[in-house]
Amino acid sequence: MARRRLDVFAAVWLVIGVAGFAAWPSLERAASASDTPAFEQAIPGSPLRWYKGNTHTHTLNSDGDSTPDEVVRWYREHGYHFLVLTDHNFLTSVDGLNAVHGANEQFLVIRGEEVTSSFQKKAVHVNGLDVAAQVEPTRNAASMVATIQGNVDAIRKVDGVPHINHPNFQWAMTPDDLRQVRNNRLFEVYNGHPTVHNEGGGGVSGLEQAWDQILTQGTLLYGIAVDDAHTFKDPGNPNVAGPGRGWVAIRSARLEARALLAALEKGDFYASTGVDLADIRATTSSLTVEVRPRADFKYRIQFIGNGGRLLHESIEPAATYTFTGAEGYVRAKVIDSGGRAAWVQPVQVTKGPARP
Repeated sequence: MARRRLDVFAAVWLVIGVAGFAAWPSLERAASASDTPAFEQAIPGSPLRWYKGNTHTHTLNSDGDSTPDEVVRWYREHGYHFLVLTDHNFLTSVDGLNAVHGANEQFLVIRGEEVTSSFQKKAVHVNGLDVAAQVEPTRNAASMVATIQGNVDAIRKVDGVPHINHPNFQWAMTPDDLRQVRNNRLFEVYNGHPTVHNEGGGGVSGLEQAWDQILTQGTLLYGIAVDDAHTFKDPGNPNVAGPGRGWVAIRSARLEARALLAALEKGDFYASTGVDLADIRATTSSLTVEVRPRADFKYRIQFIGNGGRLLHESIEPAATYTFTGAEGYVRAKVIDSGGRAAWVQPVQVTKGPARP
């Protein structure tokens, strides 16, 4: 009898132990999730809000590994406010997805297409955001610039907003190519795909350096960060194009496609790989950047002007740069101690009238 009681006692402890062991990973996941604070939308002293979203994502409808529902669910569950589905030369319907996942002022799916073409076997990919119809790509026009321009124009014709994708993919586009494209305000200064060469190499400019070259020559272009996510079934693998690597935070009065895209084309946003900002204020005389600090991370705020010249650097969580009038343009970059970054859009600066 005593032996039986001991056996029962041992069995109870075995069940408790197994249950506890099984719960351990979930508790660990819960703890790690709580370490990452929710994205804060409020802007101090403003009725506008930040909306976090990704404008470059793929599904099974082109070369992604997951259904539209699975892809949308990932972004909805990871704190994003909007997502643009941009399958290659395919316009994925979003009505049903919004019926399931959409919520007023919480989450929105926007239709889009990655208009995919080429010039002399080099990739020419231009995203069309909120296009009214599928776009037929322009291929092998008279030049690289003409090919890009043909796709930008085709996107505009169906009321879409274009952005030029991963210029260094296949080493396809030069800063001079990008500078000559008209009726386009956006390009990817960061793309999370592992084979697009954001940093350049072999004498080819990295995308941030290319951005400064374009701005210095007088063409106003805004830089976005995107995932270009294709792979959702291999989480944590840096060698695949996974989600959650780059995004934009747009300042807007409401979560609505046209309101978001209008702000995007005005440069009223920042791009990020993990740094959150509380506010950005640009006036005729200065640019102010305020970081929303996370845990014990430290930050550098850099103000950059003509030729990519570093104008000023601050280690405080908020900094203001006062224009002298000789900068040509001023943009800002925030780098945290973990290597993540945020890019603030350029403000064009011109010299005022000479003082008497």
